[in-house]
Amino acid sequence: MQDHLINYLKQQVGPEHVLTSPEERWTYAYDATDRAAMPDAVVFPGSAAEVAAIVRLANAHRFPVVPRGAGTGRSGGSVPIEGGVVVVLTRLNRILEISKNDLVAVVEPGVILGKLKAAVEAEGLYYPPDPASAEFCTIGGNVAECAGGAVAVQYGVTRDYVLGLEVVLPTGELIEAGTRTMKGVVGYDLTRLFLGSEGTLGIITRITLRLVSKPPARQTLAAGFDTMEAAAATVSLILRSGLTPTALEFMDHVTLGCVQEMLPFALPAGTAALLLIAVDGQPQDVADRVGRIAQCCRDQGASPVLESKTPEEAEGLWRARKVVSPALLKVKPHKVSEDVVVPLGSIPALISALQDIARGRGLIIPSYGHAGDGNIHVNILYDQQVERERQAVPLAVEDLFTMVRKLNGTLSGEHGIGLTKAPYLGMELSPAALALQRRLKAAFDPLNIMNPGKIFPGPPPP
Repeated sequence: MQDHLINYLKQQVGPEHVLTSPEERWTYAYDATDRAAMPDAVVFPGSAAEVAAIVRLANAHRFPVVPRGAGTGRSGGSVPIEGGVVVVLTRLNRILEISKNDLVAVVEPGVILGKLKAAVEAEGLYYPPDPASAEFCTIGGNVAECAGGAVAVQYGVTRDYVLGLEVVLPTGELIEAGTRTMKGVVGYDLTRLFLGSEGTLGIITRITLRLVSKPPARQTLAAGFDTMEAAAATVSLILRSGLTPTALEFMDHVTLGCVQEMLPFALPAGTAALLLIAVDGQPQDVADRVGRIAQCCRDQGASPVLESKTPEEAEGLWRARKVVSPALLKVKPHKVSEDVVVPLGSIPALISALQDIARGRGLIIPSYGHAGDGNIHVNILYDQQVERERQAVPLAVEDLFTMVRKLNGTLSGEHGIGLTKAPYLGMELSPAALALQRRLKAAFDPLNIMNPGKIFPGPPPP
C-alpha cells in the first residue's frame, strides 16, 4: 500500500493503531480455519467516524476493506484474500447501555460476548445466544455470522435478539437500521439483511439487542447411550414430548474420548453417545421436567442418566462440551469443521450417512452439536502429511453436503459461508437466487471493496 495512504490512515486513527510490519500483519491474516492471506495494513478504529473515514478512503482508491472481530470464525470470512486493509473493531468495545425498563442493551461490536452476558445477568436480565467461543468472540462477529449456540433450541439465535444496528455502508455513509422497540415495520428490514452478511454489505458500529428476564433456575442432566441411533431417537422423542429443553446437545464416541477426563463422572466402556440436556424456568417446573426427561432417556435404554447436583457439576459438563472442537486435534493434527443442519426427523439418517462416508473415504468423522435444532457439527479429521487422507477430505465434504441436501437440510447453521463453503453454494441456492444476491451486493457495494471474494462462488460481482 502506498505511503500516503498509510499516512492518511494514521492521521485518522492514530499511528499506534495502524500495523504495517509483516509480522504484525500476519497476525491478522487468518481466522480459525486453515486459510490465510496477508493484508496490506491492519487498522484499529476507535469510533464510527473513523470507520467511515477508512471506508471513504477505500472507495476513493479502490482497495479492499475486511472487517474483523476476534478472528474466531470457521469459514474464512475475515481472511483478506484480496489484500487491502483489515479493520479490527476490538477498540469499539463499550457496553453503552443496559436498560431494565426497555429490556435492551446497546453495545459496540468489539464487546466480548461473555462480558456482555455477565454484565446483563448482573442486572437480573439474560442475553441467551451462547456459542462455544463466548469467552473470546465479539458480539459484532456474532451478528455478522448470525451465531447460535446450545440454547438456540429454546431461545433462538442472534438474529432473534438484534433490534437495531448502526452501520457504515461500503460507500462510507453511516446509517441506522431497525429500532429500539420490539416491533417495527417501517421500510425494508435492513437489519435482518445485515445479519449474517459476513461483512460484505457494511461495517457494524453499534448494536441494539433485545434482552429477556434471567431464568431463576437451570438444571442439567447427562444420558449415555450404546448407539448413536438410540440417542438420536431419544432427541426426537424429547422434542415431541412438549418438555421444552433449553439445550439438547450430543457428543459421539470419538468426541467423548477426547474430553472424557473433563467430565465430572466416568462413562461405561462402550458408550457410543452422550446427550447433554439443560432445562430453564421456575424451580419446581424445572425439577419436574428434568425428572420426566430423565425417565424418557431411561425408557430408551440410556445408562447412566445423571442429574447435576450442584452448579459446579453442571458447569463441568458444559465446559467439556465447549472444548470439543480443539480437543479433536488429539486424534489427528488437522480437521475441517462443518456445521450442517437437517430437519429434526432426519438426524438419525444423517448420523448413519456420516458413518458410511467415514468408512468409504477411510477417514475419522466425529460429530457433535445442537441436536435440539438439527445443527450438527461434523469434523473431518486428517493428517496433512498423509496424501491419501488429504485427497479424501474434499470428497468427504462433498459427500456430506450432497447427503444434507437430499435430507432437505442446509449447508451452514451458524458458521456462515465465507471462503470454505462458497464453492458449494450452488448446491443449495438456485441460479436465480444467487443472481439476486449478487445484485444486492452490487447495490450496497458498487465498487466491490467490502470483504470481496466471500460468500459467492466464482468471480466476484462486477
